[in-house]
Amino acid sequence: MTTLIGYLTGAEWHIYIKIGSIVLLILIFIGLIATILLENRNPVKAIGYILVLVFIPVVGLIVYYYLGRDLRKRRRFTLKGSKDEVLFSRYWESQKPLIEQMQVELRRLAGNKQEISAMLLNTRQSILSKNNRVQLLINGEEKFPAVFSALRAAKHHIHIEYYMISADDVGNEVTDILIEKLNQGVQVRFLYDDMGSDRIGDIPDRLKAHGASVYPFSPVLVDFYLNANYRNHRKIIVVDGRIGFVGGINLDERYINNGKHPVFWRDTHLKIEGDAVNILQLQFLMSYRYCSKEVFPFAEPFFHRSDLTGTCFVDIVASGPDSEWPVAMQSILMAINIAKRRIRITNPYFIPTEELLTALQMASLAGKDVQLILPLKGDSYIVQHAALSYLKPLLAAGVRIFFYTRGFIHAKTMVIDDNLAWVSSVNFDNRSFYLNCEIGALIYDNEVATRLNKVFEEDLLYSVPVQETRWNRRNVIKRFMDAVCRLLTPLL
Repeated sequence: MTTLIGYLTGAEWHIYIKIGSIVLLILIFIGLIATILLENRNPVKAIGYILVLVFIPVVGLIVYYYLGRDLRKRRRFTLKGSKDEVLFSRYWESQKPLIEQMQVELRRLAGNKQEISAMLLNTRQSILSKNNRVQLLINGEEKFPAVFSALRAAKHHIHIEYYMISADDVGNEVTDILIEKLNQGVQVRFLYDDMGSDRIGDIPDRLKAHGASVYPFSPVLVDFYLNANYRNHRKIIVVDGRIGFVGGINLDERYINNGKHPVFWRDTHLKIEGDAVNILQLQFLMSYRYCSKEVFPFAEPFFHRSDLTGTCFVDIVASGPDSEWPVAMQSILMAINIAKRRIRITNPYFIPTEELLTALQMASLAGKDVQLILPLKGDSYIVQHAALSYLKPLLAAGVRIFFYTRGFIHAKTMVIDDNLAWVSSVNFDNRSFYLNCEIGALIYDNEVATRLNKVFEEDLLYSVPVQETRWNRRNVIKRFMDAVCRLLTPLL
């Protein structure tokens, strides 16, 4: 006993504890690194998490625990995806004869652009529609009056699925209209992202008090480590199954350039009428079923055959953590690859995958006019610098890059030649391609593409070109920061 007491009061026992703690910590990190290598199928993403763990261990542990654990395939999103596939297949079977006929018509009208639609059809990710009317809505000044008017005219139901709704002038106006319609007997179903809508205030309670069905998508307080990484970034409104809205503009007053906010906000949205609204409706109802467990029939008053005529073909492209394929990225990639002479892209968060980076370089080297508009000043320091690290190889390949200087350009658009337009919620980054629920519209139409080309040219008036020689001579500190931030791109 005396010997034991003497040992414990000696000067060396704490050294053994320290050594044991270090060994234990090393074993934990080795175990974590082995887990990352086994779980993450994307090696670039795996390397990103390993670098964070090695160089900033404490932060790395937190980041990996909350954002890096790939649990979606084993849990809820696998179940959601399997149910959605069944529902989508049922709808596809009910429309099969019309779909096959439209694919032939689209081939005659748009040539090889039809191959994108065929890919989406074969993977059961979209169903082509023909009889549509599509209107471009530029900035909140055009979007919100159109949305308010459509909501006020609702007769049967209003469906809303949004990443961000704020309790400000816009959010409260939408809420007041919804309450008015609820009092008239109109059904309101409302989904919002629990993380994106951090300024939603009492809007859910107000709507529920008047009979609306309101659900947060993957509430972060219920199970933060599972839900924080997989967000619903979509912006969908469907009114009576006949009018739909989709694009990049959230329900927030910052998108209106009325002088209340110091930054000019440039964004693009769509108003759609016609058969494509049925696919927007289907996507909403699949998300709603995930939250509410309620199932709806493929029939009126939720689904309608359009009485419009014409040849405005539309594919609604939806992707998420439940998707078997990264269809948003694949659609963009195919559009770039089949362009004949010109590619114009606007995006606020440009952190392309290697596939997209190579596709843009190859298109430019093949003599196609590749133009890219990015914000001069982003709203995220790390994302902005990471994006800048990708410009040098693009400039070397002849891609024309412009910085938008009037304010912050948040539009997520692409126009290919003069007959294909893309308007979406999708950013050019891993998060949008693989983690978030996203949605966009591919419009195979000369009129819409021509209009979007004109919008692009108007944005060029407020943009400055990036000169390759000057860009390559930038301050070494800036280039170093770009390189450091790029290391974090797999985590963004």
